[in-house]
Amino acid sequence: MKITDVKTWVVGNPPPGIGGKYFIFVKLTTDGGVVGYGEAYNATFSAHVTAEMVEDMAERYLVGRDPHDIENFFRRAYSSGFTQRPDVSGMGCFSALEMACWDIIGKEAGKPVYKLLGGQVHETLRSYTYLYPHTGSVHSEDAPDGRNVYNDPELAAACALEYVEQGFNAVKLDPAGPYTAFDGHQPRLLDIDVATRMVKAIREAVGTRADILFGTHGQFTASGALRMARAIEPYDPLWFEEPVPPDMPEVMAQVARATSIPIATGERLTTKFEFARVIENRSATILQPDLGRSGGILETKKIAAMAEAYHIQVAPHCYCGPIVGAANIQLAVTLPNFLILESLKQWDGFHATLLKKKIEWQDGNVIPSKEPGLGVELNEAVCDAHPYTGKDLHLQMMQTPLMP
Repeated sequence: MKITDVKTWVVGNPPPGIGGKYFIFVKLTTDGGVVGYGEAYNATFSAHVTAEMVEDMAERYLVGRDPHDIENFFRRAYSSGFTQRPDVSGMGCFSALEMACWDIIGKEAGKPVYKLLGGQVHETLRSYTYLYPHTGSVHSEDAPDGRNVYNDPELAAACALEYVEQGFNAVKLDPAGPYTAFDGHQPRLLDIDVATRMVKAIREAVGTRADILFGTHGQFTASGALRMARAIEPYDPLWFEEPVPPDMPEVMAQVARATSIPIATGERLTTKFEFARVIENRSATILQPDLGRSGGILETKKIAAMAEAYHIQVAPHCYCGPIVGAANIQLAVTLPNFLILESLKQWDGFHATLLKKKIEWQDGNVIPSKEPGLGVELNEAVCDAHPYTGKDLHLQMMQTPLMP
C-alpha cells in the first residue's frame, strides 16, 4: 500500500465561529483507493500557507510510501530541513497527515484506531464545554452592549447552569483579562475582581453538579498567576490552565508548587520533547495536548504514557474542527490516565455539518464510534461550499503591551 494523492481544504467557519475562524483539513488517498482524513491545528501562518505546507510535507515524506510506517514518517518530518527539534508549524502539518494515515490504517484493518493502540479502556468519555453566548460571535470584543458570558457573572452563571441541565458536569471559562504578545504581566485588580466574581457566580449556580475549569492563555508572571489563584481558590476549580507563558515550564512549576488548584497546560506544546520538560519540572498535573499540533496520535500516545508514569492526567484540547475532535476521541479511549475531553457544544452546529455522521454525545459524555479508522467521514461537499478566503490567523494575541 502506498499514498498516491494529497488534497487540502481551508474551510471558513461561519458565525458564531465556535472552534476558530477556519479549519484546515487534508485527505490522503492510497493506491487501493482508501481515503484518510486529518486536520492541522496551526496558528502561526495564514491558513492557505499552512495548507501548502501540509502538501509540501506530504510530497516530501509521505507520497509513494506506506502509511503504516508512522515512526519512519515522524523521524523524517521531525528532522526536515536539518532541524530535529520541536517545530510547532511543522508538527501541525505532520499531525494532520499522521492522523490521516491512522484513518487509513484503521480502515484497512476494519477496526477503530483505538483497537490498534492498546484497545479500549473507556466506554464513554466525560466532556466539557466552554461557555458560549447564545447569539452572536464567540469573540468577547464583538458583544454589542459589552456584556457577555465572558465578563458578566450573571450571564455566565445562567449559561453554565443551562449546560449542566443539558448533561455537562464541567464547564470552562477564561475571564482573566487580555493576553498579549508581551506577556507575562501582573493581573490588573479589575481582572482579578471580574474573574473572582465570575467563578463565584458559577459555583453558586451549579453547586457541586459541575467542575469549573479556569482558562487563561499564559498571561501572567508566576507571582501574578498566584495572586489570581488565591482569589479563585475558595471556589475549587478543577484546573488553572496555562497560568504563565508556555516557553518556561520551570516558571510554571513555581505556580504549581504554591497553589492548591491543579495546573493544566499543553495546548501550545508539541512532541514528547516539550511535554517531557513539563513532566520533569512538575509544572502541571494535567496535560492538554491538541492532536492537531502535538505530533498526532502515536506521538501523543507516547506523551500520555510518560505522563502516566508520573500520575499526571490527560485532557485533550480541541479548539478547532471535528477531525481533530475525532482523533482526540480515538486516543482518549485508550488512556488509563484520561481525565476529560474538550467538546464543542455536543459537537453540534457547523461541526456536525462537516461530517457525514456527527460525533455522538449523550448526558455529558462522548460515545466513541465503532466505525473503522477515526470513526468519522469528512463531508467534502460542505468543505467545497465554504472556502475560507481571508488572511487572518486562527488565533491572535493583542499586539501592544497591556497598560494598567
